[in-house]
Amino acid sequence: MTVLAAIPSPTQGVWELGPLPLRAYALCIVAGIVAAVLLTEKRWVARGGAPGEVLDIAVWAVPFGILGGRLYHVISSPRAYFGEGGEPLRAFAIWEGGLGIWGAIALGGVGAWIACRRRGIPLPAFADAVAPGLLVAQAIGRLGNWFNNELYGGPTDLPWALTIYEWQGGRAVLDAAGEPVVAGSFHPTFLYELLWNLAAAALVIWADRRFRLGHGRAFALYVVAYCTGRLWIELLRTDPAETFFGVRLNVFTAIAVGLLAVAYMVWQRGRPREVLDRAQVAAGDEDDAGVPAGTADGPGPSAAGEPRRSDPPG
Repeated sequence: MTVLAAIPSPTQGVWELGPLPLRAYALCIVAGIVAAVLLTEKRWVARGGAPGEVLDIAVWAVPFGILGGRLYHVISSPRAYFGEGGEPLRAFAIWEGGLGIWGAIALGGVGAWIACRRRGIPLPAFADAVAPGLLVAQAIGRLGNWFNNELYGGPTDLPWALTIYEWQGGRAVLDAAGEPVVAGSFHPTFLYELLWNLAAAALVIWADRRFRLGHGRAFALYVVAYCTGRLWIELLRTDPAETFFGVRLNVFTAIAVGLLAVAYMVWQRGRPREVLDRAQVAAGDEDDAGVPAGTADGPGPSAAGEPRRSDPPG
């Protein structure tokens, strides 16, 4: 097949605005975060949460998530930084791309837990609200990989093959005629994951409405759906990564995390969804200002940090 028959890739991922480099990868990450916050805000308020709480939690979760994503990326792909000819200081160059979703969710969850605990919000209930938003954010973030000419699979001549250019310094390498040098046509695994994530987000929203999932089960469904897709997509990828027994590390991670999520869903089956009381949320805000919990609107959180929630009978 010819290059013209393949999906084109951008020939530039960085634009210089004076001394400030504008990176498409970073813009996609930011756009994904904004989309996740907006979708989660809508879902959280619909579940009984207070407006504005999602942004308060995001202030904690996002920095933790970025740090966790970078740590996982460096640990799972250390050769570029600590191998022969590697540059250790580039491990801190987060603007160049490289965020591992496993680390981002794990450490981002720690940040969310801190924020939820400070506000007396049950973390599983918030996790259920944020689950589809995370998938949408991941889908948008994959566009950053497209701009960077990265995250592709093996060579292919399928009609949806992706044209990849020789890449250096955030731009395609040009030949003597000023044309970008084509490296070949490959499986667009970034696109496979983008579409899978959007489909998984729709699945979580549907299942949450149909079965009124609660106590973290919608989040667990997100994990199961994502791990299922990541498993087969990971097997198509050819970018450098750590392997065990000839299999990429992320394959083992997807299997282990997915099975844990299935076990959690089975463990929590049949539990009714939490009911969040906005009056109690407001009481929690007063608690932060020094007013005793439950002075007007109910019991509020206990001294032991028990989250504000109530389960309907059944």
